[in-house]
Amino acid sequence: MDLPSTPSNHSPGRLPVVAIDGGAASGKSTTAQALARMFHLLHVDTGSHYRALTHCLLQAKVAPEDEAAVNSALGKLSLGTRVDGHEARIEIDGHVFGDELRGEAINQAVSRFAALPAVRSFLLPYQRGLAGTAAGRGFRGLAMEGRDIGSVIFPDAPFRLFLEADPTTRARRRAGQGQTDTIGERDRLDSSRATAPLVRPPGATVIDTTHLTLGEVVEAAAEILRQGGLAPAAA
Repeated sequence: MDLPSTPSNHSPGRLPVVAIDGGAASGKSTTAQALARMFHLLHVDTGSHYRALTHCLLQAKVAPEDEAAVNSALGKLSLGTRVDGHEARIEIDGHVFGDELRGEAINQAVSRFAALPAVRSFLLPYQRGLAGTAAGRGFRGLAMEGRDIGSVIFPDAPFRLFLEADPTTRARRRAGQGQTDTIGERDRLDSSRATAPLVRPPGATVIDTTHLTLGEVVEAAAEILRQGGLAPAAA
């Protein structure tokens, strides 16, 4: 089953959406967070959504191969949002997750669960609805990061960025963060899945972060927004 590529009644034209895609450790999170502060946008890390669901499904002892069990478990979950500063954090049954989502068990399982059409379909309306959350909370737009933001969730976003870096650099970044992550395997799984794979969205601006400092990456992304007519928020 493929997810729809075109939104219906949630056009991002009403609220500027900055869609930031890329592989693990390409700089998405740091860039999205910085842009959210600079332009007063609501920041959404969709990777945390899949990690949170993976945590819940593992806790329920559900295997990704068991489609019926996955569907049953998802049907029992209730999603919400907690806004903390510029951050939108997913709530599942009223719970907001923390460092437990970066454990080895989650790292190993998240791509397998994220590849499931049932999981992606379950999250899609919630993720698209976060534009309304941003508007309702007085933000000037939405900065959403992940692997299918500009291709599936908001394909009509006025700002679509794709961050990339070579695998060695990304592995070094992960190690510097004290995290163990099979970046190559996750890239393979995320890029080859049938539903909403990791791809460079058509028309996206590519930023190669391999040899850039974080400050340079943020400035390059911010300049794209400025040139597109989005002014930084007043200090």
